[in-house]
Amino acid sequence: MAKARAVTKLVGPFVGLALLAACGGAPNDIPLENFTAQEIYQRAEYELNRGKPKEAARYFGEIERLYPYSEWAKRALIMQAYSFHQRRDYPNSRASAQRYLDFYPADEDAAYAQYLLALSYYDQIDDVGRDQGLTFQALQALRTVIERYPDSDYARSAVLKFDLAFDHLAAKEMEIGRYYLKRGHYTAAANRFRAVVEQFQTTSQTPEALYRLIEAYLALGLDDEAQTAGAILGENFRSTEYYQDGYDLLTGKGLRPEVAGDGWLAQIYRQVIRGEWL
Repeated sequence: MAKARAVTKLVGPFVGLALLAACGGAPNDIPLENFTAQEIYQRAEYELNRGKPKEAARYFGEIERLYPYSEWAKRALIMQAYSFHQRRDYPNSRASAQRYLDFYPADEDAAYAQYLLALSYYDQIDDVGRDQGLTFQALQALRTVIERYPDSDYARSAVLKFDLAFDHLAAKEMEIGRYYLKRGHYTAAANRFRAVVEQFQTTSQTPEALYRLIEAYLALGLDDEAQTAGAILGENFRSTEYYQDGYDLLTGKGLRPEVAGDGWLAQIYRQVIRGEWL
């Protein structure tokens, strides 16, 4: 893996480094211009390994400034992106990763640079209540990893993270839908749950979305739609708690989970369950 190469293969020995020993352990007393790119690089590694990613990023950046276009500068740039990410300085990590992609698009570590760029968005989307703009950006960047570097180790990881981020968007729709449902705004709630069923069918949110549609449509007096939602729930998610709860809701109203009418859910049933696309 490129990450392993970047963090282990590129790590050199630290013992006896002039940069570490200079001036009785106070290397800042000597201008960095007095040291080779390799020595500065090794100092950056030393800071990274002792849990000082901010200092590491600074030293890696100095290599790019003092020795531009060198092999050490190329190595330092990807490691600077990694160091910023370790510090959770996502904007700077993203900027360094993008510079690497701009300068070295065909390099073996380009896949890792693109992956780091995607992570700079992905690692900030753990809170469903936050603005979902980051989630969309993470999805776009992860898709780039998958499509541009399909044979890399990062593509496999990106697929897993893409699915989780996609589920995250569906969870946000569910959160808003439940909010509307609780306050009696049934049409607005149904629209959110419909979005999950139509746009996020492959996520873990779909069974609950169908159950909530039963709730919303029964409250609106749209029995055909409620029954059809129950039918889809029974066909695809019978083993879930939502099917039994939905079944109880319908039978409590004298209804059964079956396809009724010709609404949007009936069309989905015919397409997805019966395979009738025309």
